[in-house]
Amino acid sequence: MNKTIVITGATGALGQKTAKTFAEMGHNLALLDNDKAKLDSLVKELNLPEDRLLASIVDLRDEQAVRDSAEAVSNKFGFVHALIHLVGGWVGGKPLPETSTDDLTFMLNQHVWTTFHLFRAFSPKLAAAGWGRVIAVSASTVANPPGKSGAYTAAKAAQENLVLTLAAELKEHGVTANIIQVRAIDVENKGTGTTPEVIVAAMQYLFSEQAAKVSGARIPLY
Repeated sequence: MNKTIVITGATGALGQKTAKTFAEMGHNLALLDNDKAKLDSLVKELNLPEDRLLASIVDLRDEQAVRDSAEAVSNKFGFVHALIHLVGGWVGGKPLPETSTDDLTFMLNQHVWTTFHLFRAFSPKLAAAGWGRVIAVSASTVANPPGKSGAYTAAKAAQENLVLTLAAELKEHGVTANIIQVRAIDVENKGTGTTPEVIVAAMQYLFSEQAAKVSGARIPLY
């Protein structure tokens, strides 16, 4: 049975690989991004029938815009079965005394507020479907920050806790929520991090029935 998968940050290298893989598996896609030109290009490349695809330009920092997107996905496909949150971004390289409040605000907006808005909007719909998967990609440094990355690791730690909270809240509804941790996304396969192919393979496992009991986990791919 084909399911409906929401992918944020769909036009990045990992988002594109995720979209193409799950499209090839026969699932419906709802792609949320903030770059219209790149999103239009991805839609053209996917070449999916209209009834299997919804592509929207959304500012995930805007709570009402996220709620409107959730309603649009639900109205089109009926149920929402998965949320794969891939919006990234990094600010760092400075010790805490030199880190600006703007840097911290930017990281909180990017990682915490987007996640919070998505979970508030989509978790009731995932629960209503009676089967669901939530996946976020995070950093290997969250548990042990290396220094000069305080704003980033603080935001990612908060994001991870939102994922773990959702796992606990939705476990009775057949919904799992997990975190894939990487050092870096190695788009060019230079051996400096984890390739999109490896990350998406882990997503496919988490999406499977065999992973139904895997929830609230930090999965290290580094």
